[in-house]
Amino acid sequence: MPGTLFLVATPIGNLSDITHRALQVLKEVDLIACEDTRHTHKLLNHYGINTKTISYHEHNEQQRSSQLIDMLQQGSNIAVVSDAGTPSISDPGFRLVRAAIENDITVVPVPGPSALISALVAAGLPTDEFFFGGFLPSRSNARRARLNELRSVPGTLIFYEAPHRLATTLKDAYEILGEREAVVARELTKVHEEIKRGRLSELAADYADEKDIRGEIVLLIDRNVLGAAPAKGVSIADLVDQFEQEGMDHRAALKKAARELGLSRAEAYRRLISETADLHK
Repeated sequence: MPGTLFLVATPIGNLSDITHRALQVLKEVDLIACEDTRHTHKLLNHYGINTKTISYHEHNEQQRSSQLIDMLQQGSNIAVVSDAGTPSISDPGFRLVRAAIENDITVVPVPGPSALISALVAAGLPTDEFFFGGFLPSRSNARRARLNELRSVPGTLIFYEAPHRLATTLKDAYEILGEREAVVARELTKVHEEIKRGRLSELAADYADEKDIRGEIVLLIDRNVLGAAPAKGVSIADLVDQFEQEGMDHRAALKKAARELGLSRAEAYRRLISETADLHK
């Protein structure tokens, strides 16, 4: 009987985030295919796991996939791990999974940490629909062309980005996508975790001045294009009235006013009630 291919998610920072099932699988399989064996051994040593490892990364993926399929067909159980998070998500794994399926080998996901999901749920942007674009192109022209292709995607946009490209990517995103709410999530679950929220123009300006950005970065961008930032002193009642005069119903007007002012709908409603009450005093 052929063996089983396990795709095991590992911590993106905090070693305590690994699941009991993942540890059990890593102990029991015959071999662990690692993106970087030295990196994975830190995790294995921490939990006293002595399973044999082998390298499996973007530079040897094609050759190694054939070797691993042969071992699986001979009955070996193999786990695939990336340096952090879930294998095959912007990391090696896809080619091996396809080959396993074509050879009638059972593929079992062992779920766990994922940087894009962790960032999404903490960002405060809509989670009902989202588009994960992996890494944007490193060259400006190609990156801007890709962003232009994604302008009309009806969901939160999520990308991974390298620290040295973050400032230029934010600038390109602002110029191509327009003013939108965005979030930069950096070093998630690690000691220096940072989640910075703001408009694209604000984040582009903030990171343009930072010369020593480090760590793993997830960039999230809202689907909605915002209007110009409201002038100081503009009340939510005035904005709601303006949008109603433009043809919106009250609920839609309140929702848009909340977005313009960077408020939750609950807070926007509370302020509207308060301002209305003040007018009648």
